[in-house]
Amino acid sequence: MTIISPFSLPGRFWRGNLHTHSNLSDGALHLDEVVGRYKAVGYDFIMMSEHFTHHFNYPIADTRHLRGNDFTTILGAELHAPVTSAGEWWHIVAAGLPLDFAPVKKGETGPQIAKRAVEAGAFVGIAHPAWSQLTIEDGRDLSFAHAVEIYNHGCAIECDRGEGFYLLDQLLNEGHRHLTAFATDDAHFKSNDHFGGWVHVKAQSLDPDELLAALKAGHYYSSQGPQFNDIRVEGNEVHVSCSPVDTIAIVCGISRTAQKIGRSITSAALDLTKLEDGWLMEKTSPWFRVVLIDHAGKRAWSNPIWLEKRG
Repeated sequence: MTIISPFSLPGRFWRGNLHTHSNLSDGALHLDEVVGRYKAVGYDFIMMSEHFTHHFNYPIADTRHLRGNDFTTILGAELHAPVTSAGEWWHIVAAGLPLDFAPVKKGETGPQIAKRAVEAGAFVGIAHPAWSQLTIEDGRDLSFAHAVEIYNHGCAIECDRGEGFYLLDQLLNEGHRHLTAFATDDAHFKSNDHFGGWVHVKAQSLDPDELLAALKAGHYYSSQGPQFNDIRVEGNEVHVSCSPVDTIAIVCGISRTAQKIGRSITSAALDLTKLEDGWLMEKTSPWFRVVLIDHAGKRAWSNPIWLEKRG
């Protein structure tokens, strides 16, 4: 599967969060208050990701009563089962679960419950790889997932283990073309762990099923603040337009990069030939992703874009 750039598709971008908790599990606030806070600061949708364990009676937050014309919700949960290479339980974000999704079965592993979620129609993401200390072997066990959580705001501010690109990039280098990159809060509202990372999903409406389909297709990008307006590949150049930032860069599966650096720049034409020598040595088709960094250090990240192998 090759991810199609969402910028040329019909519809608009909707801002949403896919990882947050209320007092249905280990969050500090009531479900309705959490959802209301996201709506009040300008989000278009939210997926509550309560911890789906026996400690909390396997909750899937029913937020359908909080949907409206200008804000909606996706049903889901954060799934858990044994056991990662570090000997801990898996943390797996699953957006789009049915309310009657069955609890973890005796002897069921993390990859097994994740596959069951995919079969139930969910968008499945590998949560906070750095915080969970996931290895490449762990990533391979869940490489059928839709995405890797590449930024988790709660983990970033609480223990500086918020990023997951190390795992995503290794899996991309192994040829897992379907994987995308999503950013979240993982908010519990016990600290300043909210409104720090989100997704912009391209869809024609706020219908939860349309948002879910767009997530599965990779029609989104992730951000802490900066916004993409367009990403296009024309010949040997990547053309990017965006909100004002100080850095526009492309990174890929090797150490080489191409970038434009300045002050309040809003566009760049980046030369792919700067990366070609390294790409000739790759075993898989080359891929790249675009990064924006604004003056405050806030970032935005495109999903991986794959090219045909050159040379």
